[in-house]
Amino acid sequence: MPITFQALFAPDRLALQFATKTVLGAGLALWLALRWGLEQPSWALMTAIIVAQPLSGMVVQKGLARLVGTLVGTVMSVLFMGLFAQAPWLFLLALALWLGLCTACSTLLRSAWSYSFVLAGYTVAIIALPAISHPLSVFDQAVARCTEISLGIVCATAASALLWPLRVERQLAGQAFAAWQSGMQAARATLAGDAQARKGLLEILGRIVAVDAQREHAWFEGSRGRQRARAISGLSQKLLMLLRLSRSVRRQWKQLEPEEAQALQPWMNEVRQALGADSATLQALRPRVWDASHDPQMSSAQSYCLARFALLLDTALAACAALTAVQEGREAADPPRTLAPHRDLSLAMVFGARSALAFLAVACFWLATAWPAASGALVLTCVVCSLFASRENGAQIGMSFLRGILLAVPTAFVIGELVLPQWSSFAMLCMAMGVPLFFGALGMAKPQIFATATSFCLHFVVLVSPLNTMKYDVAAFFNNAQAMMIGVGAAVLAFNLLILRNPAWHSRRLLAATLHDLVRLTRRSLRGAESWFGGRMADRLLQLARHYPELPVQARSRWDDGLLGLDIGDELLHLRLSLAVAQVPDTRAQRRYFEALEQVLERGPAGDQADALAAASTEFLNVLSTQPPGDALKLAQGAVVQLQNSWRAWCHQHEPERREHSHGLA
Repeated sequence: MPITFQALFAPDRLALQFATKTVLGAGLALWLALRWGLEQPSWALMTAIIVAQPLSGMVVQKGLARLVGTLVGTVMSVLFMGLFAQAPWLFLLALALWLGLCTACSTLLRSAWSYSFVLAGYTVAIIALPAISHPLSVFDQAVARCTEISLGIVCATAASALLWPLRVERQLAGQAFAAWQSGMQAARATLAGDAQARKGLLEILGRIVAVDAQREHAWFEGSRGRQRARAISGLSQKLLMLLRLSRSVRRQWKQLEPEEAQALQPWMNEVRQALGADSATLQALRPRVWDASHDPQMSSAQSYCLARFALLLDTALAACAALTAVQEGREAADPPRTLAPHRDLSLAMVFGARSALAFLAVACFWLATAWPAASGALVLTCVVCSLFASRENGAQIGMSFLRGILLAVPTAFVIGELVLPQWSSFAMLCMAMGVPLFFGALGMAKPQIFATATSFCLHFVVLVSPLNTMKYDVAAFFNNAQAMMIGVGAAVLAFNLLILRNPAWHSRRLLAATLHDLVRLTRRSLRGAESWFGGRMADRLLQLARHYPELPVQARSRWDDGLLGLDIGDELLHLRLSLAVAQVPDTRAQRRYFEALEQVLERGPAGDQADALAAASTEFLNVLSTQPPGDALKLAQGAVVQLQNSWRAWCHQHEPERREHSHGLA
């Protein structure tokens, strides 16, 4: 069955509950707005639909973000009107710059609170553009819009909290278990050198990012929700450590001679079987592995490998404890740090520029034609650009918005111009508008058609425009419909024209950002460094994977750049932590080693830089060998060796690229 028919005619229980809550919250907002005689009751109705989310914490968080953004946009609309009311070109230019700035900021923020910047961007257009011909009324309109939007937020939040409340924190346990399970499977596949390890790595990274995003919503669901949110941060951090350590063990395993690897194969099998088992199995295996690493018959490479096995088991135990904390709804023992996302300034500037240019194009059309309905097109361009310009698939979502408008126009014409003139009462109004909105809310419950269903609901409300004294005008109706198509069409055209179609450019920027972070990691405080580096690298690997199929075969090494950058960061963190635990004094050789490491990372990987770390590594290893022996010192020595090997592998990977640049393509 097609997804649209399934959503409308065979909905599940959760979709029916969501649609019922959405329609009741929207109806309450409309009744109060009409009862209190607000100027535009449709804004309260639309806000209740926009804020509607399947989970209660998501509604509260989105409502607060919308309220903050609306207040900021209200202040800026009054400010712009006061400064540029007598100069329309300057007013529109200032509004375009503000819209571009808000779009860029929402791209950089990368959290649920970015919705505040979205609202701050298009609220200025909603309030100021209708008041441009009579600027003295802008303050009254600002107060009216704020009141209507706040009313919609309150009604949607009340409906979500009172009717079949679905709390985010209750679903976090299931999502956390799925992420933990995927992490253990990815670790086992990495240890085995499975060909599907890349797919497993992407799956667990996606799950970690997804479950960490839900943490913000759970924060608004009481003390238990906040405790689970903190526990989720700890689980995400431990799973990222587990992934990096499993790759570290695999790298160490590759350094073994065939007979050495054969001797350690039983330990490898036992560790792989223990991953994903209960904590008791891990606790029983860990001391046996650690004792085996001190066997004098073991070579240094074997000893390093077994020590990393023990460290991997420690991290797996910590991940199990973090999962238990999430499931029990209590805070983790060690307070974690939030994962830091990758912030891309250049991409944010491009997204902000296409918002501003789309707005200016429609503004020029408005000033050139003096078409009264063009102001509505301009408002809609602002709304679509604010919502979707910061997304790489903004053009596809914009086309979904256009499909929603095409569905809303005939439905609104039948209801608003044919049915409602024959009916008279709030009950009849609710009956006429409630049925289409209910089916639209059923579509909103399906992610595949969410954009089209949301567009249908919002534009249906705009075209009907419920008031205490209804106005029926067919010419105005079609004028508004045309303005909607032009406004959304201009935004979609801007999304298609101003787009970064070169995936290799994305990859080069991500490589440069990774090298910059690695340089900072050599001297950054160890407190919070794990979450800072791990979160940013997870974000970048997901972006690299998204562009991977579009890259030519010779450029697909960019994905390996991301993995090798992750490996070097892991070894660097491991080295610094081991040195801190071993309390190795800060000698001149140690300072020279980290200075050399910074220099080679700043230059980047290249074929002629493969041995750039060799001299500094040898000198540093000689100094470490003079220190009192200990477990932490052994791990530090292994990290120095692995850093040099990983850097050499990264440089060798770039040798074909260097030859291509030197001699051209054959």
